[in-house]
Amino acid sequence: VQLQASGGGLVQAGGSLRLSCAASGRTFSNLVMGWFRQAPGKEREFVATIGRSGKTLYYADSVKGRFTISRDNAKNIVNLQMNSLKPDDTAVYYCAASDVFFSSSVGRTLARNYAYWGQGTLVTVSS
Repeated sequence: VQLQASGGGLVQAGGSLRLSCAASGRTFSNLVMGWFRQAPGKEREFVATIGRSGKTLYYADSVKGRFTISRDNAKNIVNLQMNSLKPDDTAVYYCAASDVFFSSSVGRTLARNYAYWGQGTLVTVSS
């Protein structure tokens, strides 16, 4: 699976950005998709995940109510709409794909369960 993320950039606090990730090399609707982020000097952390049909959604508490993950299985794209951005959201954002059939919500939030990763896109939120 090849993943290509785009849409990062510089935005002021309170602003919005929309990240997109295009997937190829595997039947997209067979993959659970996720977004993770890594801030300077910090470990990679879970942001959001979406199930194969788009109905199962999970968010990190830090982004709940501000970020929305969605997918278009016809276009092989997963999006992350980020609103009300804060300086703490500054990080490199990675899209990831998993072909695991999860039995729990916790598993979906763990980076080690995602075998495929994009190259990352930088989001910088200025105060």
